[in-house]
Amino acid sequence: MSAVSAEAAPGRTRAGGRSRPRPDGASAAPLAPRARLLPSLAAVYRAQLSRARVARIPLLFVATFQSVGIMIMMRGVVDGGDDARFVVAGSSVLVVAFVALNLLAQYFGQLRASGGLDHYATLPVPPAAVVLGAAAAYASFTVPGTAVTAVVGSLLFKLPLGHLWIIAAVVPLAGAALAGLGAALGLLAPRQELATLCGQLGMSAALLLGVLPTTHMPTLVLWARDLLPSTYGVEAMARTFDARPDWAAVAADLGVCAAVGVVSLAAATWAYRRAAVR
Repeated sequence: MSAVSAEAAPGRTRAGGRSRPRPDGASAAPLAPRARLLPSLAAVYRAQLSRARVARIPLLFVATFQSVGIMIMMRGVVDGGDDARFVVAGSSVLVVAFVALNLLAQYFGQLRASGGLDHYATLPVPPAAVVLGAAAAYASFTVPGTAVTAVVGSLLFKLPLGHLWIIAAVVPLAGAALAGLGAALGLLAPRQELATLCGQLGMSAALLLGVLPTTHMPTLVLWARDLLPSTYGVEAMARTFDARPDWAAVAADLGVCAAVGVVSLAAATWAYRRAAVR
C-alpha cells in the first residue's frame, strides 16, 4: 500500500471533496477517493502480519511455554474434575491474552510514542482498518500456541480431546475482545511505559482470574472475574470438556465475547482517532 501525503498538493483538495479553483481560475482535479474498509483491512492485515512475523514468533513460543509451565505446576495441586477443566481452558486463553492484549498494548504505545501514527494518518484508509488489521494480525499468532496448550493440557489432565475444535471460535472472539482492549490501552496511555504496564497488568489479570480454579475464590474476585472478557472464553472452552456439553451456555459465553469485542474494537478505533489528531 503506498502512502499518501498528509498535505494536499497545491491546487488539489482532500479526498472526496470538490475541486478548488486555482488562483488563475482553472479547476484542480480532486484527489482519489479514500479506500474502502474491507480492502484497506486486508492490506493492513497483510502488512502487519509480515512485519510482526519475525519479531513475534519467539514471543509466541514464550507465551506457549509459559502456559504449559503453569499447567505442569498446577498438576501438582489439581487432580481433575471442574478445576482441571478451568486450568486447561484458562491456560489456553492465556496465550491469546499474552499476544492480543499485552503485546498489542505495547505495540500501539510504542507507535504513539515514536510518531508512527503520523504515517498511518497519511494513508487513505479508515481508522477502523488500522485497528482491526493490527488486532487481527496479532491474534493470528495465537492460534498455534493455543492449540498446542489445549492438547498438552488435555493429555496432562486426561481430559477428552473431541471438542477442542471450539478453539476455532474461542480464539477469534476472545482475541477480538482482548485485542481491542489492548489497542485502546496502548493508544490512551500518555506514556509508552504506562502502556507496557497496562498490558502486563491485563495479562496478569487474565492469568489470575482465568487459570486459577473458581471454587475457592472470594466473592469480590468472582465479580472482578465477570468483568474480564477473556473469562467468558475460558468458560465456553471449559464447558466443552463435559461428556455432554451445554451448547446453549457455550454459545452464550461466546456471544458475550463477541459483544465485548465489538465494543472494545470500537473504543480502540475512537482512541486511534483521538491519538492521531494530536
